[in-house]
Amino acid sequence: MQETLLPFRCPYCGGQFCSAHRLPENHACPKIEFARAQRQEQVITTQSYDSYQYTYNFGQQPFKRERHVYFSHKELKHITIAALLVIGIGFSIGLYGNYFGGFNFYWTWDIMAVFAVIMTATFLVHEIAHKIMAQKKSLWAEFRLTTWGALLTFASIFLPFRMIAPGAMMIAGSPNGDEIVKISLAGPITNIIFSTALLGLGFALPPSTYASMLLFAAYINAFMAVFNLIPFGILDGYKIFSFNKKLWALAFIPSLILTVFTFFYF
Repeated sequence: MQETLLPFRCPYCGGQFCSAHRLPENHACPKIEFARAQRQEQVITTQSYDSYQYTYNFGQQPFKRERHVYFSHKELKHITIAALLVIGIGFSIGLYGNYFGGFNFYWTWDIMAVFAVIMTATFLVHEIAHKIMAQKKSLWAEFRLTTWGALLTFASIFLPFRMIAPGAMMIAGSPNGDEIVKISLAGPITNIIFSTALLGLGFALPPSTYASMLLFAAYINAFMAVFNLIPFGILDGYKIFSFNKKLWALAFIPSLILTVFTFFYF
């Protein structure tokens, strides 16, 4: 038998724990809500990966008390760079279409500008939806560029294929299964909403270049939703499918139908 030293006492539940489990978040403290509310102990942990590094704070964060979405200065810099990359993708699609075909309309500069704005809004709203849902659960959530994602997104501006993945919403804390599902669903749902709205607007306008562009943007959003809902790897669909298969199906099937419909109609 090996004795284990438990030098730390939790100030909330009174239990004794080792250094690895001394925080309320790490030992399933029954009074964790008191810990988050009072913020009696703040611990900064650094997470390191191959292409990015970030820090997060355990406990209740400023955005919870102020009741609005909290953005750090570093996060805003990363979001700005990501938005510029997506804008570049929007213009490159139009330019590529004019030179190599593939569309039933000609991309003028104003059409490209509107499309770039739509694509950028789509990307940002998707990521911020994850953030809002995570912060509602008192989790740390900030957008970060990833080295390879940003490089591939930049390179795809000049290449025939397109990749829009300059970064991702980094989330840290101790969410339960239900919270993970809600956070993961938030992003794809925004794409479904965007796609439906753009499709309706495209149908409402008389046949024109703008109407065609809106229908194409509707297809892109539907495709983004169904792609993110694939239950594989690090995609949102895998997390949703792991905890709630019925809810995953309720989101995946409509997005698949929407993707097929917008593809063939466009």
